[in-house]
Amino acid sequence: MPRPSLLWLAIVCIAGTVGLAATPLAAKTSQPSVFDPGAAIAYSQAAVGREVGDYSFLDKSGEARRLSDFRGKPLVVNLVFTACVESCPIIVQTLQHAVDVAIEALGENSFSVVTIGFDSAQDTPERMHHYASSQGIDFDNWHFLSGTGVDLDKLLEELGFLYFPSPRGFDHLAQTSVLSSDGLVHQQVYGASFDPPALVEPLKSLMFGQAGSLVDVEALIERVRLFCTFYDPARERYSFDYSFFFAITIGGLSLLGVAILLLRALLAARSRERGSRTPPRASEIR
Repeated sequence: MPRPSLLWLAIVCIAGTVGLAATPLAAKTSQPSVFDPGAAIAYSQAAVGREVGDYSFLDKSGEARRLSDFRGKPLVVNLVFTACVESCPIIVQTLQHAVDVAIEALGENSFSVVTIGFDSAQDTPERMHHYASSQGIDFDNWHFLSGTGVDLDKLLEELGFLYFPSPRGFDHLAQTSVLSSDGLVHQQVYGASFDPPALVEPLKSLMFGQAGSLVDVEALIERVRLFCTFYDPARERYSFDYSFFFAITIGGLSLLGVAILLLRALLAARSRERGSRTPPRASEIR
């Protein structure tokens, strides 16, 4: 079988392992029985705005973790299977770079990440632990989870994620989901490789929306910081753009200058008008 094209790899994660056992989500729903990228993207997009339930998983140490443990801040959900040797590692490495950029721009504790193994027969806590180590992930708020049964199937359904057995292992969409702090699917990020803004911008918009009331000084400062943080493609990093404040200052001073000139002209006109209406004194009449 010929190797997939770069375009195909950019959209679809295809395993390099044959014959792994798992039941595709499509078999439990009315979804198509064959993988089609266009239909998969439409199915995935239909999940945007959907609330994700509170499901239980095991972390890489075997401890139970519920999705509600991550509520209160945005959550990035990455879906892989540990036997994938082609696109899935690329997805995780791309995500790691984007997460590093996001941490620098938004703060280390501003969001969480979970990588979930969807191959319930193979992606055990031990396998997820090894997978995290092999990928060099070193971020306290990034958790590698495994799950089985109804909880896993329901999560994949609510995230709009489809996968199908194939000669290479599984065909599935290269999908990373960004959830709001209250568990709503906010945006889907597609592709094995993507630029950091594809992840950082939806996180930034979520944080901007939850920054609090404008009467709160700290919240106002945070909103201004987020609004003035821009991506520099040359550096592949976000930075605070001070030019915005310079533009506001210059514009404000210009408006103030115009206002002063208009006020002086108005006062001078009123003074001349009062002078013309004042009757002459008797000493001035001959």
